[in-house]
Amino acid sequence: MNTGSKTLDPKKVPFGITPTLWWNDDFPSIDIGVTFGECVSEMALAGFVGCSVGHKYPTDPKVLKPALELRGLRVSEPWVSTYFTIKEMKQRTLHTFHQQMKFLKEMGATDMVVAEFGQAVNPLPAVSIFANRPIFTDHQWSELLNGLEELGRLSNDNGLRLCYHPHMGTGVMIEEDVDRLMENTNPDLVHLLLDTGHLAFAGADPLRVTRKYGRRIKHIHLKDVRADVVTRVHKEHLSFYDAIEAGVFTVPGDGAIDFVPIFAALAEADFEGWLVIEAEQDPAKANPLKYAKMARSYLHETLGW
Repeated sequence: MNTGSKTLDPKKVPFGITPTLWWNDDFPSIDIGVTFGECVSEMALAGFVGCSVGHKYPTDPKVLKPALELRGLRVSEPWVSTYFTIKEMKQRTLHTFHQQMKFLKEMGATDMVVAEFGQAVNPLPAVSIFANRPIFTDHQWSELLNGLEELGRLSNDNGLRLCYHPHMGTGVMIEEDVDRLMENTNPDLVHLLLDTGHLAFAGADPLRVTRKYGRRIKHIHLKDVRADVVTRVHKEHLSFYDAIEAGVFTVPGDGAIDFVPIFAALAEADFEGWLVIEAEQDPAKANPLKYAKMARSYLHETLGW
């Protein structure tokens, strides 16, 4: 159970899961042929009530929404890659964002999850995730910060929340990057998505980040890391793709992160929002349903519901 003076409220913290246990949206070769229907049925079977959107999902809300409702699921968030650090791609970013806002409102969800993928190296299967990580110039930072606040205003005007996702292989990856983004954006416009796995993989302390920005955290991706694989990624200069194939990520309770104090810190910050299990693994090596059930059991054992 949570050891803090407060506890997370099960009525205000629904549990979701991403389809990255079943396939990988960034690397199509990481796939064993699981269909959309099989994926969401197993999510429900494992005990989850929500899910993020994957590339195999129907794009028409009139098709997707009843398919999820049939299984007791709803959408936790879509994903939007932003490109504010590439001048000629700003309009594409805004166009995509408007499309996803419309989709999200039709699905009855509230959280818009974004990450800056301008200059990103994580999609490149042969490029070291650490040695080649992008470092933004002051001008690129300015473009990103201004762009995010623009998206934040759009989100607020439409009754949505903009949640920024620090991500491996991008210009907002290490803890110092997160600090710069948080310190230079309006907290009413730009919220933080706490991804424990990406933070730990990057060398940050997820607990320290949680305590530092607890009130700005509005969405959570909960995943664990295997410390021996992180060491190998550094030593062998592996790419993000290689790291996933090597098993750097796993579900909570199966890796190196201590989640109990993180849950306590979230409770102290009165966190309300989605807690979404995520673990980019090769489904040929890690049975998706098995790991989904492992994650759900861990949440029950740790949080009590």
